[in-house]
Amino acid sequence: MAVKYLIIVTGPTAVGKTSLAIQLAKQFHTVIINADSRQVYREMVIGTAIPTSDQLAEVPHYFVGHKSIHEYYSASLFEGEAIELLDQLFAGHDTVVMAGGSGMYIDAVCLGIDEIPTVDPAVRKQVRKEFELIGLPGIQSRLLVSDPEYYSRVDLNNPTRILKALEIREQTGRPYSSFLTGKAKARNFSLLKIGLDLPRQDLHRRINARVDSMVSAGLLQEASGLFGFRQLNALNTVGYKELFSFFEGKCTLNEAIDKIKGHTRQYARRQLTWFRRDPAIRWFRPDETKKIMDYIREEIIL
Repeated sequence: MAVKYLIIVTGPTAVGKTSLAIQLAKQFHTVIINADSRQVYREMVIGTAIPTSDQLAEVPHYFVGHKSIHEYYSASLFEGEAIELLDQLFAGHDTVVMAGGSGMYIDAVCLGIDEIPTVDPAVRKQVRKEFELIGLPGIQSRLLVSDPEYYSRVDLNNPTRILKALEIREQTGRPYSSFLTGKAKARNFSLLKIGLDLPRQDLHRRINARVDSMVSAGLLQEASGLFGFRQLNALNTVGYKELFSFFEGKCTLNEAIDKIKGHTRQYARRQLTWFRRDPAIRWFRPDETKKIMDYIREEIIL
């Protein structure tokens, strides 16, 4: 049986992952699985830089706009759906391309997600109510006391992840980190990981230009239509929450746009920090297409 390969294209936002993924998919006559945790939502088109209609027409894409913001979705659900899809795709393809910048989604497919206990709705309601009372600093302090190990590695500005850890602690009496075994699940395909990066100034210019392009394409109108659902977790993301603050009169439009650019640059740094810890990723500039193609041909056995 021929070895099956999942070719992963990752890196920070705005670096050029979609363009390269399409080139690779065409070269190897295959399809693309999206690994962006926000592009899965059909209502969030402009602010998540979903591939254009022309790009989607060039190569079949999966997991783009296939969920509603009103549906619960997670890296764990993505793992199950993606692995099931890959079993089907590898029946007709020797290679599949997966592209995106969500580290948890990529790791879910490559390594698997640990089995985490289901939280009782009453426990979740109790923890969320406390969050409303004590705010982000309060739950950060609670996590530091109850699970210092997870505190040391979680994104402390992401309340969703902190609340999940506190819910598990409340539900089981055990630290959330004790359920994170770090043991990789066996997969029936091989992995080849391509990372894209640029010098910081070049990446920042791309990010700023992308935000300006989003605004010109109608991001303000898109966010306005979603304002009534701003409490949903899907919308707690860069590009929307800053405009929600503008709609609430907390800042000017120019200030909101500047914040989107700044927060996106910060997000790109966090992405690079996440991906740099993986020694299996081979790094290239996005314009080094020939080098990338040569590297892939050297590594895969078809």
